[in-house]
Amino acid sequence: MLIMDLHLDNILKDLQKDDIQAYLLTQFTNVEYISNYKPTSFAFCIIKDDPIIYASSMDMEIANKNSKIDVRKYESFEVMVRELKDDGIKDLAIEPTLPFSTYEKLENEFTISSKTYIDKQRMIKTPLEIDKITKATEIAQKSFLELDILNNTGAEKEIAFDLVRLMIGNGALKESFDTIVASGSSSSLPHAVPGDKQLMQPILVDWGAIFEGYCSDNTRTMVYTEAQQEIWDIVAEAHDKAIKAIKPGLKCSEIDKVARDIITDYGYGDKFIHSTGHSLGLDIHETPGFSLRDDTKIENGMVITVEPGIYLKGEFGVRLEDTVAINNKANVIGDLPLMID
Repeated sequence: MLIMDLHLDNILKDLQKDDIQAYLLTQFTNVEYISNYKPTSFAFCIIKDDPIIYASSMDMEIANKNSKIDVRKYESFEVMVRELKDDGIKDLAIEPTLPFSTYEKLENEFTISSKTYIDKQRMIKTPLEIDKITKATEIAQKSFLELDILNNTGAEKEIAFDLVRLMIGNGALKESFDTIVASGSSSSLPHAVPGDKQLMQPILVDWGAIFEGYCSDNTRTMVYTEAQQEIWDIVAEAHDKAIKAIKPGLKCSEIDKVARDIITDYGYGDKFIHSTGHSLGLDIHETPGFSLRDDTKIENGMVITVEPGIYLKGEFGVRLEDTVAINNKANVIGDLPLMID
């Protein structure tokens, strides 16, 4: 059985268990995950006993070429609703991310339930998915080393552009998110935007590549002073011990607590201003994540980042990030050392 067929089968079982007749997907990567076709404009994927995708006229060629699910040309919302009703659909599950404007059009036509069936499927990566994430990571890390950041004299935004160019040259489709190159006091901004200024110290780079649809994510911070090194050491300890603590059966929140407690014990708890990590795959941010609020049980097959950080406002920040694949323990994807020298 194809992996996609297995995912469909699992979702159909969830629908049957909840006595719901169909499940509507519109999020591009969810449609891609279930069908192998990624919309370029819009699409409505209906998972039911005989699943169907309503694709725009612009997408019909690519949809017919790539989709493992039957494709029908979208004519209008009214036609789609009528065809679903003609098929006997009365109860419809939707993604929680469905736009409200679309929900408004559906709420008087069907009994609507918000369900995360697709998220549950996407939490666990197949070996092929992990291979693609690994390849994306290898491309990104190779490109970072070719960038030679320690001897680079360009401006932040020029270096970010060069890193993206290198990743594409090494086989990436594109960057998996807006590349961050932040130096000096800008490094205290977790989502800093690269600027016109020449590199200052320290240097924080957060980057990733997409390979065959799958994302990678790494962060490295290069420090230069004793004060910066002190913070780097604390973050590295939180990074390493959090990874070592990961194992199936624990709650994701417990891993966040490992990293957060270490940073708090050194007196910087209020300077760690985000969660410890997030899942990734077709999207750069997926569920579950290593967050104080996420009590999802860790399972084999999950792929999650570990990225503790300390941010001293107006001074500098340090973040260190790797992605791990979980198979009885956390296995770091890639071989880029934490310390770049």
